[in-house]
Amino acid sequence: MIRHIIAAIATLLAIWAVVFMMELDKKAERFEQIRQMIEKTKMEVPVQKSITPIRQPETSAAEEAKKAEDEVAKKLKALKERAGSAMAFKVSPLYKQKCSSCHGVNGEGAVGPRLIGKSEEAVYEALTAFKSGKRKNYVMYGLLAKMSDSDLKALSKEIGTFKEKLEAANR
Repeated sequence: MIRHIIAAIATLLAIWAVVFMMELDKKAERFEQIRQMIEKTKMEVPVQKSITPIRQPETSAAEEAKKAEDEVAKKLKALKERAGSAMAFKVSPLYKQKCSSCHGVNGEGAVGPRLIGKSEEAVYEALTAFKSGKRKNYVMYGLLAKMSDSDLKALSKEIGTFKEKLEAANR
């Protein structure tokens, strides 16, 4: 009896597979018909092979050389201005060691914020807040942790004079 049931199921599956394959053949035939219709309706558009370029007003070699020279001069001027302001005035060895890598050689700001124009009191307050941990900055805390209060006051006083030193250097 079980053999008859299995045989019946196998026969039904075989019939279903034949019907399924016939449906797939019909769909494939439709796709082939669509492809042929597309091929028949394909239009070729003639493409002009020679395109005349748009002519730019000709500039002489001398004019181009002058432009290049002017551009180089501008870049050199910008570099000189940066170099001049990088060493606009002298700073203490303490500032160079502790501050300049982040705040710039003259406090103009690099990675850290700009210090020029800050008052001595504001700088001292910020330094003590970083040292005590009230203001969170691990780099500042690491730099200031072992510094004495007199060093903090000296740095504050020096940074407080940066604006005047820069103005004097630019006169």
